[in-house]
Amino acid sequence: MTKRLLPLLFLLLTTAAATAASYEEGKQYQRIIPESPTVSTTDKIEVVELFWYGCPHCHRFEPVIDRWLEHKPANVEFVRLPVILNEKWEIHARVYYTAEALGVLDKTHLPLFEAIHSQRRKLDTEDSLMEFFKGFGVKEEDFRKTFHSFAVDSKVRRARELGRRYNISSTPSIVINGKYRTDPGMAQGQASETMKVVDFLVAEETRKAAR
Repeated sequence: MTKRLLPLLFLLLTTAAATAASYEEGKQYQRIIPESPTVSTTDKIEVVELFWYGCPHCHRFEPVIDRWLEHKPANVEFVRLPVILNEKWEIHARVYYTAEALGVLDKTHLPLFEAIHSQRRKLDTEDSLMEFFKGFGVKEEDFRKTFHSFAVDSKVRRARELGRRYNISSTPSIVINGKYRTDPGMAQGQASETMKVVDFLVAEETRKAAR
């Protein structure tokens, strides 16, 4: 009973909050045409953050995402996707999925942002990233084997394809349920406002699912 009521409660709260703001398609968010497949396989509403480790705006966006995740509704599945807009970005997508496969992503995700943007470390080669991972107890052999594995290759190809399908041209961007896209540039240039748009769109999807 409680599980059924949570999405409805979230809908009521976010709908009430959204009445104070007016979000319009073509202004604060864009519709993705055609609709794209979701990254996850759950029946929840999917919210995807598309980012690049080399992006300073993504670095500043992470604390906003983390605060939002603390109150993420139960009917939402959150996914991070390291988008690839050019060949230079592929190595950071590859290292993201390497960390995920090695089980150290929770340890390396924010520190990698910090190392690149706060410490000004140049981490854009396999060797430099391998040295970075050694600091988290990862052996060189394990890193290199995983970095070049078929599983990581497949996820990198998938990330590249989804970036195209979502028509991503800048980071950070957020995609809701494979149907809508928003970013700080569309949301008054503010990261916090971006997440209000996300809540609005999640409420819309929750309402549709409840019909």
